[in-house]
Amino acid sequence: MIKPLKLAVVGHTNVGKTSLLRTLTRDRDFGEVSHRPSTTRHVEGARLSVAGSALLELYDTPGLEDAIALLAHLEQLERPGERLDGPARLARFLDGSEARQRFEQEAKVLRQLLASDAGLYVIDAREPVLAKYKDELAVLADCGKPLLPILNFSASPSQREAEWRDALARLGLHALVCFDTVAPPQDGERRLYESLALLLERARPQLQQLIADHEEQAAARHQAGARLIAELLLDCAACRRSVATQAAQEQAEIAALHQAVRQREQQCVEALLRLYAFHPDDASAGELPLLDGRWGDDLFNPETLRQLGIRVGSGMAAGAAAGAGVDLLVGGLSLGAATVLGALAGGGLQTVRSYGGRLLGKLQGRRELSVDDPVLRLLALRQRQLLAALGARGHAATSAIRLDNPQDKSWREDKLPEPLRKARAHPEWSSLNPGARLEQAERQTQVERLSGELAAAPARDSEQR
Repeated sequence: MIKPLKLAVVGHTNVGKTSLLRTLTRDRDFGEVSHRPSTTRHVEGARLSVAGSALLELYDTPGLEDAIALLAHLEQLERPGERLDGPARLARFLDGSEARQRFEQEAKVLRQLLASDAGLYVIDAREPVLAKYKDELAVLADCGKPLLPILNFSASPSQREAEWRDALARLGLHALVCFDTVAPPQDGERRLYESLALLLERARPQLQQLIADHEEQAAARHQAGARLIAELLLDCAACRRSVATQAAQEQAEIAALHQAVRQREQQCVEALLRLYAFHPDDASAGELPLLDGRWGDDLFNPETLRQLGIRVGSGMAAGAAAGAGVDLLVGGLSLGAATVLGALAGGGLQTVRSYGGRLLGKLQGRRELSVDDPVLRLLALRQRQLLAALGARGHAATSAIRLDNPQDKSWREDKLPEPLRKARAHPEWSSLNPGARLEQAERQTQVERLSGELAAAPARDSEQR
């Protein structure tokens, strides 16, 4: 049985130790994060497991508050003629009364580091290199445990990475990792664990397991997120509402469609947040413009005819064509009465059962309201933006992701993907329509096809604000 690697997360007050734990464990609720100093007062632990086997134990510790005074106190503990090494000097300190009084917080940190295999020393990279930090490192070095400095907030414009690298090298700490807990780099965890493996060679196998599991889980989340977006887009593309031509009723139906699509988008947002273990308030979407709706003429598009198993030039299509000729002779409108009646007659009983209501609606002057192509494009852009932002978001982040109207030429200018064009002719594929049949094999095939396209395409212009 593999013994889990124990890591103490240590550092000055309010540098992001708890935030690091939140991001590594993907637990937004771990500990308490605050701008107030000394938020963490006790040691808290978390465990990372793969296939039921615990590989890593992480311990969040209180912030070091007075390392300058503690270092001076430790230097006074040696008796004349003694030359204690670091651990022996700390053992004497921890047995004394000062460890239970004045330096109680520091003692908790040191006890945990002594009981661990290594320490992660978290640094706020925006801070200047001050004497107190050098004294902290001197005190921690007495534990005799490997230390890996973590430069937090390294994505900030005010970071001082070069200064910290130079200062740490002067102290003999040449291995360090830049890991912004709010926006961690894509390969941040890999680099962190690989750096630990250099310090703790015996732990390399379990650290490699963690790396492989992390990357596998990330890929699975991305694929699952793409499927959620594909379901949303197919639902909206296939959505169809029959509406009378009276202005008041048309506007009411447009408003109802708008609300239905907006709620369906919000369901997708919430599902993506749950998938990535974030809270419902971690993302908010701006108003979704629905324009004036889309008046569809999809009854006679090729996909509808293929769906009914009718060859162009016979049956329903031939009847519709003949009726259209009559309409033209008598000066009728496109898709007029003769066209509709001819289609019904040519299509036979199966057509009447499946599409008679829609065709007769046309005859009666009703229109079919569906979602504009530009809105489908915007839904795709916004959800892909969210998926990319969640993949790059640390669980220490506190500001919400704002979904507005991102620009992406491929989705704004190219043809809609084939699965969405097919969905236009399949109202039964939409959960927003009565009598939806979401389990249909063809629908599932198109969901898989579209989700594959969404997962493979890079989400450009994903901006977190």
